[in-house]
Amino acid sequence: MTDTFRNMAPPPPQSLLADLPKAWPFEEAAKLATRLAKTGAQRALFATGYGPSGLPHIGTFGEVARTSWVRHAFGVLTGLPSRLIAFSDDMDGLRKVPDNVPNRAMLEGHLGKPLTRIPDPFGTHESFGAHNNARLQGFLDTFGFDYQFASATDYYTAGRFDAALLRLLEVYDEVMAVILPTLGSERRATYAPVLPIHPETGIVMQVALTKIDRDAGTVAWRDPESGKSYETPVTGGHCKLQWKADWAMRWHALGVDYEMSGKDLIDSVRLSGKICRILGSMPPEAYTYELFLDENGQKISKSKGNGLSVEDWLRYAPPESLAQFMYNAPHRAKRLYFDVIPRAVDEYLANLERAHAQDGAALMANPVWHIGGGAIPVEDVPLSFTLLLNLAAVVNAERADILWSFIRRYAPAATPEGNPLLARLVEHAIIYYRDFIRPAKRHRAPDDLERTALAELAAELPHLAQGADETAIQTLLYDIGKRHPFPDLRAWFGTLYQVLLGQAEGPRFGNFVAIYGIPETIALIEAALARPADAA
Repeated sequence: MTDTFRNMAPPPPQSLLADLPKAWPFEEAAKLATRLAKTGAQRALFATGYGPSGLPHIGTFGEVARTSWVRHAFGVLTGLPSRLIAFSDDMDGLRKVPDNVPNRAMLEGHLGKPLTRIPDPFGTHESFGAHNNARLQGFLDTFGFDYQFASATDYYTAGRFDAALLRLLEVYDEVMAVILPTLGSERRATYAPVLPIHPETGIVMQVALTKIDRDAGTVAWRDPESGKSYETPVTGGHCKLQWKADWAMRWHALGVDYEMSGKDLIDSVRLSGKICRILGSMPPEAYTYELFLDENGQKISKSKGNGLSVEDWLRYAPPESLAQFMYNAPHRAKRLYFDVIPRAVDEYLANLERAHAQDGAALMANPVWHIGGGAIPVEDVPLSFTLLLNLAAVVNAERADILWSFIRRYAPAATPEGNPLLARLVEHAIIYYRDFIRPAKRHRAPDDLERTALAELAAELPHLAQGADETAIQTLLYDIGKRHPFPDLRAWFGTLYQVLLGQAEGPRFGNFVAIYGIPETIALIEAALARPADAA
């Protein structure tokens, strides 16, 4: 992250009915504040859930980031303290072996066991669950989130859920009456919300219960393979709950006030909310976000490993841009693949520029304010990431100093030391160019109309006033485009991108010429005009 910030002192708690910044985190915070006003509570508990059956993916980061923004807005709005728990359902039984892990054959022998009782296929931690939990915490810590990690295994075995589990036995029939109508006839015949851990095999057993002993706090069941009967305490980690009942029990036991979830869990949220009320608690305020899609329009998945990882994104762009992508329109499904990265970077830069001129409610409606937790980087970035990428493509930049030599033409005072965010963008631009732009560059030869217009541009560029800025250059480009019978100006600028840069689209071309240089641009045009008509 950038090192220099303009720190914004938190404003006094605001009325919920006036001057609320127009930003979705504040809208969510206001809902939560209304809830606490009704209950009289003086602190809020936020929660996020994580199923560690596969490696953590970028959607998990998005849930924690978005929840953190609501939490920060809540603190500003109310002045009340809060906590965020990142809860790992690591006591779940492994249902299938993920596609993107080593030693898959070894894992096949542990199907059905809690993730924290399965050896780590990577060989770095005491269990598969512990490995994936460490991965989760590792990339959350990279972003500086303020959270408390919680393990289902730890909570169950330490007795932190015991009271809630015994309460579930008391209202067992009511819980079943809510769940059973949502199941098919075959599933209803064997369903139980309580899952005993087999005392001999260690498998999480999904079996019908033959007896509920509320006084003893136990359940009886029969192993379908051996026919042997067991009586198991529901407390102390000897049992866990089916996940919808488990979710509701966690809300009840911990007193969760706010939790987000994806669109695919809408029905589950509704059902778990009913169970939570049966247990005796108000379910948390809920927020439903849309899912991320990979390049093929498929939902990203931990087990499949499709889509982008956090590591992928951070190779090509700074973390602020990933946060910007996550902030935008959570209710809308978004394609999460490499080509969205430059746009996210430039959107963050545009919002950062606006933030420097804002204060009060306008500033608090700016995504940069939420991303920085109220702190605004003071650095100005004089050019867009897209422009850097196009510059890197034209000059075949393999080193940062090549780009900096051109940047200083446009912003003479810019230095890597004085502009750390820009310096990071330069490094990312070089990597992005090597991996994506260079392999995809396809220059085409101009047709007769385009040749005439390009030749005119090469002839008129030297006549611009010395030191002409991007506005003057852009005006010349417009004038030349209008003088020739292009279908529209879009076709003329498409010519510039395709013929000169070897790509379908690009930056504002006047800005590109200003930073690349007029003599260099003329040489680029002359090279294109000399290209044979059948050259690609």
